[in-house]
Amino acid sequence: MALRKHRWARLALLPLNISIPAGVQGGKDLRLVHYGMGSVVYPEVTLGERVRIYQNVTVGRKDAHVSREDSPFEWLHVGDDVVLFPGCVVLGGAGVTRIGNGTIVGANSVLMNSTGENEIWAGNPARLVGHRRGL
Repeated sequence: MALRKHRWARLALLPLNISIPAGVQGGKDLRLVHYGMGSVVYPEVTLGERVRIYQNVTVGRKDAHVSREDSPFEWLHVGDDVVLFPGCVVLGGAGVTRIGNGTIVGANSVLMNSTGENEIWAGNPARLVGHRRGL
């Protein structure tokens, strides 16, 4: 399901400085926690079900300075039950980058690689700091 099929939806997000292009695919129950103010999701991204995005989060490709045609980036898939805490940046590289189901990316972290399921990543650059339990 496309997150924003209508022009009015884009206009509703504008005052909150949120950019989620129509090309972004999203699962059920996407939550922009604290309104997700200042968050940006690039087009070639799929968001799973029950993803939570806090404010000032960026999800996209790490070579945005290169034209789409010249980029080896293919797609970034964010799995189900993923939590992206405030200020984190998730950037996909060459090929397909997958953020595993249940992954948590800590506040102000910069994640530039795929993750496994139920992992907790933090830091700049982000590194595995733990595993999520009880999901």
